[in-house]
Amino acid sequence: MGKYINPFTDWGFKRLFGQEFSKDLLISFLNDLLVGELQVKNVVFRDKEELPSTKDQRGIIYDVYCETDTGERFILEMQNRWQPNFLDRSICYACRSVLEQVDKGKTEQQDAYRFLPIYTVCFMNYTSNKEELDKFRTDIVLADKESGEIASNKLRFIYLVLPLFEKKVDECDTDFDKWIYVLKHMEALSRMPFTAQKEIFKQLEEYADSHRLTKKEWEAYENSLWIARDNMACMAAAEIAAQEKGLAEGREKGLAEGREKGLAEGREKGMAEGMAKGMAEEKLATAKRLLDMGLDVQQTAKGTGLSIEEVEKLLHS
Repeated sequence: MGKYINPFTDWGFKRLFGQEFSKDLLISFLNDLLVGELQVKNVVFRDKEELPSTKDQRGIIYDVYCETDTGERFILEMQNRWQPNFLDRSICYACRSVLEQVDKGKTEQQDAYRFLPIYTVCFMNYTSNKEELDKFRTDIVLADKESGEIASNKLRFIYLVLPLFEKKVDECDTDFDKWIYVLKHMEALSRMPFTAQKEIFKQLEEYADSHRLTKKEWEAYENSLWIARDNMACMAAAEIAAQEKGLAEGREKGLAEGREKGLAEGREKGMAEGMAKGMAEEKLATAKRLLDMGLDVQQTAKGTGLSIEEVEKLLHS
């Protein structure tokens, strides 16, 4: 087990960004995320729900109330798990937060349908061949299509696709870059970088140090870690199954077209060879991604359908 916890397990994420004792970490992260826009001075965790104990729960912190240095208030939602239709899901969750605030029973027109802005910050720590986002950071606002002028500040979405952040430690120029580098690589680090440059990272190092966990905390973290790894393996297996189905459908279509043109034999051979090569390459690429995320050889083999020997070869390639 590494020196530092994996921050993208439900338990690790909650420990670093969803607890009263570590709220300075969240405040610092938000101020570096939203630098130049606003300055958060305090956060309040309204919900005290238990961490999810099953694989299908979505890993989210509800209703974090944030107050800025100018007295503005907004509600923050943070998500840390990739899911199919991720963008649609995040919009649904934000809309639910809006509806929970609105009191339709108010009779005064000036008070009806008032609600605090919703900021949704999504850590996406897994990429798919059908990924909806193709860059590390995407900011979405309600704006006029023609002019780009913001029409309302009530909904804001920030998506952070961790696998697409490729900066090395000496390329992290901004404090936000340093946050992302540390969070992405934390489980593999032997020491915490940037502590001399950014004081809050000393506190991050303390809370993320796996050797400081109590026995009860360690058991909860270990359980959450296995759930996270199983989820990634299952998603990889589902993705491969979908690819195989798509290739099979494409093969049938290609064969039909080939027969119509009198080229069935040549087309079938070419398609079979091409599909076999493509599937083999895709399985190896998926296995490489899973190994980079920390899954062991057995879990990677299970998730991709490769043999243990084939996965082990990747570790030495």
